[in-house]
Order: sequence, then structure tokens, then C-alpha cells
Amino acid sequence: MDTSGADISWDDLRLFLDVARLGGLSAATTTTGLSAATLGRRVTALERQIGEPLFVRSQTGYQLTTAGEQLLERAADVEAAMRGLVRWRNGNVGERIVRLSAGSWTSHFVATAIGALWNVEDGIRVEFLTADAKVDIGRRAADIGIRSRRPTEPNLAGRRLGTVAYALYSGRKLINGVAAGMFVGLTGEAANSASARWLMAHNGDRIGVRGNDVHSVREMVAAGAGLSIFPCFVGDSDPRLVRIAQPITELETEQWLVTHHEERHRPEVRMVADRVAAVLHEHAPLFRGELRRP
Repeated sequence: MDTSGADISWDDLRLFLDVARLGGLSAATTTTGLSAATLGRRVTALERQIGEPLFVRSQTGYQLTTAGEQLLERAADVEAAMRGLVRWRNGNVGERIVRLSAGSWTSHFVATAIGALWNVEDGIRVEFLTADAKVDIGRRAADIGIRSRRPTEPNLAGRRLGTVAYALYSGRKLINGVAAGMFVGLTGEAANSASARWLMAHNGDRIGVRGNDVHSVREMVAAGAGLSIFPCFVGDSDPRLVRIAQPITELETEQWLVTHHEERHRPEVRMVADRVAAVLHEHAPLFRGELRRP
């Protein structure tokens, strides 16, 4: 990697870190506030400046090249230094930050319980990193993650919380696509989820409309565009939706709370992790699909 004579801006490195950690442009749009097209141009410009490709692009996302891995390690050091600078500038109040990563649905659910997770008197700050791609806790991209499987990396620790059930849902009015027995599917990176693949395999010929994010799909289903699959904790807690069948056994997943094996001993990380676990344990029947709305 040859960067001689090149001044790499911190802004470009921050964008690179988000794309690298979240595994693609679409996920990084939520953390950067930029469009996928703009992110793509910025990444390409950084690659020209570096003189080597940083990612291998594919339909399933962005994978780091060797040069990308090297830059990620160095950019993470710069990020740590910049965080220290910000803490110095702001003083000691709220300098401890706990970053929590989860998929779209789980992140939304946990966010609604923020009062049980964080209080201003705690003297910490909590950052939500919402991404359906796995955020790299091993590289300190997040402090706590909510995952669908046991961590296998040697530097991570996992705590099993329970299970998550999935089922078919429709809107409550038999109109439009619902009445015709049509389905609402996902497209783009969101279509790589197990539930999206199951829907495509079993009812792909009857998908009338699609969305590239789960929240827009829920809105279309609630409006009568068709049926779709949601986690039971999402569908059963939305009064606009009705479950039309028993949970789909092969889509059931585990739920794990994942932390770095060293960082988990930080008091603020342990405090937030315990609170997240308590919230999810409290709502375990909802996640298992046992609290079906009549």
C-alpha cells in the first residue's frame, strides 16, 4: 500500500470504516447519512488515492482485500485517537461510550426500551449501530451485539438469551394483494436474510411488490399489499398485522448477547449488557411467538 504524498482525510476514513464494518454500502447509509451512490464514489476515490482496491464487490456485500484489512487496522487506530481528542475537548462528562449493534428489527425493539437501558445519571453515552450485516465486535466496531447464533471467534463471549420465532402475517383488511393471495418480498442486500430466501423459495411466483428495507415491507403489508414473514415479536406487537399461520419451524433462530471477552469487564459495558439481557428476558415469550394478538 503506497500512500506517499497523499493526504487522507479523516472524513474519508470514517466512511471507509463504516462500509468495512457493516459489509456494504446500503447498511452504511444509515450511519453516514449519505446515499449508496455517494458512498460508492467516495470509496472509489479513496481506492484511487491509496493506489489499490480496498474491497471485493459482490451481490452479497463488500469484502475487504488485503490492502483493505491493512487500512482498517490503521484507520481504527486513527478513530481511537480521534475519540480521545473529542473526550479531551468535551471534558470527562459522558466520555464513556457503549456501542450496541443489532439487526433492524431487534435494534428498533431495544430502542423502544431505552428508558430501561440508559439514564442520564449513568454518566455514559449509548450509541445504536443498526445493521443486518454482522458488525465486527472483535475489532471493537461495537461493544455489545445481539446475534442470532453463538459466537465462534475466540476473542468473543456469548450469553444465550432465548429464541426468535418467525411467521406469516397480513394486514387486517382483505384488500388488494391480501385478498388475491399475493406476497410482499425484499430486494437488494435485505433479500439475503433466511426469511426472505424462504419466502422466495416457497412463494416467489406470487410476490407482487418488494422493498429494500424491512420497515417499508411492514408498511406495505399493513396497507394490504400482501402477506410477508416477520419475527413474531414484530408482527404480534403491531395491531395493524395479524398472524395467519403457526411459526415457521425452520426459520426459528437463537438469540445471543455477544461482547468482546476483554471489553465485557468494563463497568459501563457490563451494566448496559445486563440491562439489555433483562429487557429481552422480560419479553422472551413475545420473541418465542407465544403472545399472539387475538
